[in-house]
Parts: sequence; structure tokens; C-alpha cells
Amino acid sequence: MNEDILYTPEEIANKLKITKNTVYEIIKRGELDAHRIGKHLRISGAQFEFYLLKTKGSGNIYEAIISSDNGKTIAKAGAIEIRVITSMTGNVKISVRPEDIILSKGTFISSARNVFPGIVEDIAEDINSVRVVLDIGIPIEARITKESLNEMDIRKGDKLYAIFKAMAVKVYK
Repeated sequence: MNEDILYTPEEIANKLKITKNTVYEIIKRGELDAHRIGKHLRISGAQFEFYLLKTKGSGNIYEAIISSDNGKTIAKAGAIEIRVITSMTGNVKISVRPEDIILSKGTFISSARNVFPGIVEDIAEDINSVRVVLDIGIPIEARITKESLNEMDIRKGDKLYAIFKAMAVKVYK
């Protein structure tokens, strides 16, 4: 979604198929961020996308501070420095979809800028996939197939690498 697009509460209500009063309540409760422009409220595309991520219960949402160093843009989340692609600076929220994270037993040369060693803390199977949580300095959730879990013989306590592209990291104000 384009972060430059500004929606009215009525447009958000139409997208969510709810009333505009419900949208105002969601904003009032602090669940959906909005900009006040004069007497009007506007919601950016990025704010709306972040709200949808939170309501879907998506994992991997972190508070971070963006900085640039030698042409590299870094989001510092706790002790972890995550490479990102953004023009934003300062305090932000970042997210990485669990489906965008590759798990590996070792490192390899790739275009992914984010490669973090971690320890498997939790494994939970559901009908269609497996949720694997690694401690990489912060907890990070990856979604894999049951076939991958079995082929890789992943167990709690195993050392794995969480790998994802800088472009897979979404940045929100």
C-alpha cells in the first residue's frame, strides 16, 4: 500500500465493511493511528496496513529506531540491527511477515541482508503450517510447512538461522 495515500474514516469504513462511527471509535481507542488535518481525520495507507497486521494477530511487530550508516539503513530493535529499505528516520514500528522468513541450518550466500542465528524456543503445528519461534536477541516467528519441519528435523533448542530480505521489512510511523 502507498504510504502517501490518505483515506477518510468513511473510506476506511467502506474497506472494512463497518460503520464510520466504528472507525472513529477504533481511532479513539488508539488501535488505528490517524492524522488530524484541521477538523478532519485522515489515515495513511501505511497506518491502515499496520492496523490490519495488528488485528490479524501477525507476529514480528517491533518498536525500532531507524538510522543510516555508510549507505545502509538500519532499524535497531532491542539489541538487533535489521536492514530495511525506507526513507523514514527516528522512532518507528517494523514488521516482518512470518511467511517471509526462511529458516536454515547454516548460512549461505544470498541477496537477503538479514541473517540472524537463533535458538528454537517454540514449535506449534496447525492444520496448514508450523509456527517456529526463534530467539535471535528478540523473538521472531517463522511459518514453514510440516514437510520442511520434518525434512530439517527441527526441534526445540536447535540452532537455526532466520533469513529475510530488507525489502520484506515493513516500516510504519
